[in-house]
Amino acid sequence: MSINATGSAVHTTGVTAPVDVPRGLAGVVVTDTALGDVRGREGFYHYRQYSAVELAKTRSFEDVWHLMVHGELPDAARSAAFAAHTAALRALPDELRAVLPAVAAASGRSGPLAGLRTGLSLFGAEQGFRPVYDIDAERRRGDTLAACAVAPTLLAALYRLGRGLDPVEPREDLSFAANYLYMLTGSEPGPERARAVEQYLISTIDHGFNASTFTARVIASTGADVGACLVGAIGALSGPLHGGAPSRALDTIDAIGSSDRIDAWIRERVLAGDRIMGFGHPVYRTEDPRSRMLKGIAQEFGGPLVDFAVEVERQVEAILAELKPGRELHTNVEFYAGVVMELCGLPREMFTPTFAAARMVGWSANILEQSEDSKIIRPAARYVGPGAPVPVPSAA
Repeated sequence: MSINATGSAVHTTGVTAPVDVPRGLAGVVVTDTALGDVRGREGFYHYRQYSAVELAKTRSFEDVWHLMVHGELPDAARSAAFAAHTAALRALPDELRAVLPAVAAASGRSGPLAGLRTGLSLFGAEQGFRPVYDIDAERRRGDTLAACAVAPTLLAALYRLGRGLDPVEPREDLSFAANYLYMLTGSEPGPERARAVEQYLISTIDHGFNASTFTARVIASTGADVGACLVGAIGALSGPLHGGAPSRALDTIDAIGSSDRIDAWIRERVLAGDRIMGFGHPVYRTEDPRSRMLKGIAQEFGGPLVDFAVEVERQVEAILAELKPGRELHTNVEFYAGVVMELCGLPREMFTPTFAAARMVGWSANILEQSEDSKIIRPAARYVGPGAPVPVPSAA
């Protein structure tokens, strides 16, 4: 694939005619999926047939996890059974536990998300994950459940080890979200904090055919094992153009500092062409439904940070509407996600890793779906270098 004179990518192969597609494959349909979709003009997204926001408001993380990998919401009995089954998968194998201090030390500058890539790769190897094309659907699903269950344990342990603290062992009697907070802080969270984090986690499980989801599916299409697919997806998520930056959005709020500084601070950066973290989204042309929900959660907590965030949102949207008319730039999921996680006591360096822990469920569902298709994803590129062949010059 290459870029033609119009700025579009050109897809070529040796046997088919060139096909012009947008740069970055924007809007190009590459497969069918039953997992969900994003309708950006409506400000709506869904997991399977259900509104993702409604699911976040009414169901548990485990229930939505079940929906994504099994295709249906569980009743009360199956919900309890699934929660118990996945909770029993949280503990780290002894072989992995033994090397985590070295992983934490080696990834100290990059943080727990980088350590998660290594940890998950080692976990998959220790568990004997096999290529998805060599195992049946039940084994594939089991591999994804094990990986998703252990990821929060890995993240919390890496975070604590990086600060000279002992890891906190997971508890099977706590929900996914409550256990994650417990392992990070060493204290059992109150129900309000646990539920707020749970709703955030549910809201970020999946979001269309984004770069990391596509990466997971490309790797799955090669037949690679579940661990390899997930590690590749984490690598894509870690890029600053994709993974989101709830902590950087919160840093913006901190940098502004007070209401009387909002107008001048924002105008200076917009006129300089800088991006305002937490505002705008490549898909939504209206308010991000995730941001709307998280704003409501933040307002239930209340307090000076929430009041200031609401004022920043109001003024920034007005300034953007004035300086960039017609762009419909609103808060995205990063803005109020940062506020909610700050209120719930998550360290800022754990915001994006927490996002990854939730998104692993969506990646897993996509891996399982892609594994049913034996066609490898293999686009082509148009060569634009010097004409070939050229005689190889002598080394003399």
